[in-house]
Amino acid sequence: MEAFFYCYICITNICYNMIFKNLFNWKKSSKIHPMKYLIAGLGNIGLEYQGTRHNIGFDVLDELARQEGLQWENLRHGAIAHYKYKGRSLILLKPSTFMNLSGKSIRYWMQQENIKPENLLVVVDDLALPLASVRMRQKGSDAGHNGLKNIQEIFGHNNYSRIRFGIGDNYSRGKQIDYVLGKWDNQELAELPQAIDLCIDMIKGFATIGPAATMNQYNKK
Repeated sequence: MEAFFYCYICITNICYNMIFKNLFNWKKSSKIHPMKYLIAGLGNIGLEYQGTRHNIGFDVLDELARQEGLQWENLRHGAIAHYKYKGRSLILLKPSTFMNLSGKSIRYWMQQENIKPENLLVVVDDLALPLASVRMRQKGSDAGHNGLKNIQEIFGHNNYSRIRFGIGDNYSRGKQIDYVLGKWDNQELAELPQAIDLCIDMIKGFATIGPAATMNQYNKK
């Protein structure tokens, strides 16, 4: 009888724990907001990095915030601006962790805002594309980019959407770092506004019609 009672208690506890765990997981998953998106523009903080090619991710989000009258708030691991667009909630993020630790900031804000991985979009500079060329991809390698490399290390995969903003490759051998961290010249600056506006349209498309339709609509431009 005692053995039977002991087994009954054990089974009851196991069932209770399973039910409680499933209920907890359900409550946790129910907090994920399907209409909330994290838009992360990569760059480096500090006056010395403003206006550099490597900071185009910051520049795109700054222009979006300017056009929409958004205010930035300096919070943990980054500057945040909230943007409501067609029923969607877009969290704009400029990481303050420096480029090499971009993934740390992105992971923190995805967890903080309960955003699912497929609703992450990263805006990043790309040496492989001609100046002011813009392309969206749903996944891809880091291509040697330290920001993307850290994101992949943090998340363990590269299955997230990104907008690649071409900065060209007009540098001599051994001068890649100087070029990437260098300032735009006047001729380059004249080509940026139209490409930045295209990026903004792609961000809005990502959150409304989805990445596949956005790529079909804008990648040919």
